[in-house]
Amino acid sequence: MDQLDWNQLKAFLETAETGSLSAAARKLGLTQPTLSRQVAAIERRMGVTLFERVGKAMALTPTGLDLLEHARAMGAAADALRLAASGRSQAVGGVVSVSATDAVAAYLLAPLVRDLREKEPGITIEVIASDALSDLLRREADIAVRHVPPEQPELIARKVGDAVAHFYAAEAWVKVHGHPRRAEEAAALPFVGADRSGRLLAYLRGQGLPISEANFSSYADHSTAHWALVRSGLGIGAMMEEIARETPGIIRVLDDVPSLRFPFWLVTHRELRTSRPIRVVFEALARGLAAGSPD
Repeated sequence: MDQLDWNQLKAFLETAETGSLSAAARKLGLTQPTLSRQVAAIERRMGVTLFERVGKAMALTPTGLDLLEHARAMGAAADALRLAASGRSQAVGGVVSVSATDAVAAYLLAPLVRDLREKEPGITIEVIASDALSDLLRREADIAVRHVPPEQPELIARKVGDAVAHFYAAEAWVKVHGHPRRAEEAAALPFVGADRSGRLLAYLRGQGLPISEANFSSYADHSTAHWALVRSGLGIGAMMEEIARETPGIIRVLDDVPSLRFPFWLVTHRELRTSRPIRVVFEALARGLAAGSPD
């Protein structure tokens, strides 16, 4: 293969980043036919198909997705060269997206993002609050905070600690129902469910709680909404102790039931090795989440 043309490489990179020929052309200051010819030229030169048309969008093929890492690394190197030439090579800047469950995003990530901004004001953090697992290979996020390790070998993962959760209820609820402490007391008590699929019910039964679907007074499939229902007095719910400690009007119940423990994993893609902003955010989150984990 002949030496790559930098303009063609930029055409590929911007089309991949924007997902659109017209948007990439505007960003590069080109006409759409010119950009389209450059993309076609790099595909011919490399002998591969990089994009597939999906309606008006340009979707990366698996080969294009693999090559995107290298194109980004070359783009980052070019940016670093420009920074070095201008005497700003130590500056760290850019947007880094971080996905997490809505409760982790709202209660745990927010102070970590604040601290990071104080130390690295050039970095902007985009927080994506979702209980669904972001597809990092498709760049739905740069970094994900998960409770399970990734299955894809292409991703980079680090376990940074464990979270501990207990059962809680609102003070007003305790005044009406009393303060249950033993697992057998749960049989006659209302709970707030997280989903209607039966997964939470099976898990709670595995913890020794003798409950059924009839125990659930309400459901919420997002953790902040679930916590709001608990705070409103609709029943017992589980929550990480770091969050519960900061929530007024909440009392720990079922004290004799073993605590719930689950890991924190930080997951990212291979750009961790080539993107300094992603490395800075990844390491800052690792330190922050590890500091809040129990020994």
